[in-house]
Amino acid sequence: MASETSAAVDEFDYDLPEAAIAQRPVEPRDSARLLVAGDGTTPIEHRAVAELDGFVRPGDVVVLNDTRVLAARLLLTKATGGKAEVLLLRPTPTQDRWEALVRPGRRLSPGTVLYLDGEPLVTVGPAVLAEGSDGAPDERGDGRRLVEVAPHAVERAGQVPLPPYITAPLADPERYQTVFARHPGSVAAPTAGLHLTEALLARLSAAGATIERVELQVGLGTFRPITAERVEDHEMHAERYVVDRHVWERIRAAERVIAVGTTVVRTLESVAATGRLDGETSLFIHRGFRWQVVDVLLTNFHVPRSSLLVLVDALVGDRWRSIYDEALREGYRFLSFGDAMLLERSVP
Repeated sequence: MASETSAAVDEFDYDLPEAAIAQRPVEPRDSARLLVAGDGTTPIEHRAVAELDGFVRPGDVVVLNDTRVLAARLLLTKATGGKAEVLLLRPTPTQDRWEALVRPGRRLSPGTVLYLDGEPLVTVGPAVLAEGSDGAPDERGDGRRLVEVAPHAVERAGQVPLPPYITAPLADPERYQTVFARHPGSVAAPTAGLHLTEALLARLSAAGATIERVELQVGLGTFRPITAERVEDHEMHAERYVVDRHVWERIRAAERVIAVGTTVVRTLESVAATGRLDGETSLFIHRGFRWQVVDVLLTNFHVPRSSLLVLVDALVGDRWRSIYDEALREGYRFLSFGDAMLLERSVP
């Protein structure tokens, strides 16, 4: 669990020029640049992701999130002809009902039916209720709604949702999937994994590392911005995860655990904290967190004032700022289609 260490969200702000935001992925995948920051006791190195096998050793376990991104973005119209967008976040226990974000939310009252080419596909419902509330509408302002979705709606109208800061069209939707994606369920890719190729994974194995897979269904919790003034007041939405028992045993026996992406970090640390291999996690890792599993993190460069950047701070301390400053000076590409960094957990 996290300690009571307090921090203002302003401490996690930095100037991100628009030109530094990658609009397209590089080819091949592992030609992305790799900033290797180590544990802070050695100089920063500038490499390529293709060289990652040079930084693993026998006894390491490299853990991947093998979730697959759903075609969860539905572009529809109202009966009047006005445009509407539905982003499916996660299914509810009720068949064909989802939590979703809808736009324009204020103009889509409960009962509004949305169409594609005249066919009704989605019926907009009420606001999602706050967890643990007495039945009052959700007051957190994240705009989630319950929607009823026709069984074939995703097949008919679904598109892979890209982050809003990516404005260039993606020629191949599979480029927003990892090469090891298996289990559909996420609304965003575990982007650190986008850099890996089957050949690179084979080289990691040849270097003595074991490759293991877990699943966390990436949802609103991972990317929802921090709006509270104090970091510790931020609330994460729950995301579903699954870890095979035998996989967990091999991870616990590892010499080092290398997490490919922050979603893997949250999955593994959630299992360690709760003992549950299958469930939902709203774990928020921030300054003062007591690490139990992850030693090394492969991750992209994150949005300012985000929970992902706060997680990096919990892993490496305030040296994240000098790492980001150097990456910007050296022309690294940021965010989902950007370059990567390899970080070792700072020694207390």
